[in-house]
Amino acid sequence: MLKTIIAYGIVAGLIVGVPLTVLTLSMSGEHMMKWGMLVGYASMLLAFTTIFIAIKAQRDGPGGGVIRFGPALGLGLGIAFVASLVYVAAWEIGSGLSGGDFAAVYSHAMIEKQRDAGLTGEALARYAAEMEAFRKTYANPLFRLPMTFIEIFPVGVLVSLVAAALLRNSRFLPARG
Repeated sequence: MLKTIIAYGIVAGLIVGVPLTVLTLSMSGEHMMKWGMLVGYASMLLAFTTIFIAIKAQRDGPGGGVIRFGPALGLGLGIAFVASLVYVAAWEIGSGLSGGDFAAVYSHAMIEKQRDAGLTGEALARYAAEMEAFRKTYANPLFRLPMTFIEIFPVGVLVSLVAAALLRNSRFLPARG
């Protein structure tokens, strides 16, 4: 089962990591944030179809058409964990190669968004100070790496729960032949 987790996890990680890296290298500023979130979460959902495929393959192959919820969930969570590690590595590689300062671009964009919404004076200055603190904190890998991991892993947990719940029923998409 570990081999399955690693193989499917790496595939899922590449499905989500390659577009992330390409987007990071090809776009900057507002465009990256606007399209990055849409492309990012869409590619996460696409990548995590591997969880569904792996659980079904385990159920229909070695499981003889049956898989309990716990082992199915464990398989899904393992794949999500490996994929999330690949995602973090892809973000670090893309960020490093782009030479951009994501935290600075993000902070600037958020401050402008608040300014456009009508925030002024002391409230805007306080918000700008919060964004500056975020920028400094984000430079620390002990903060940045887990934060990046948490962007994707909960999506994998959700997909794992749904896939395990559906596929524990042997009548749901039964094996053919």
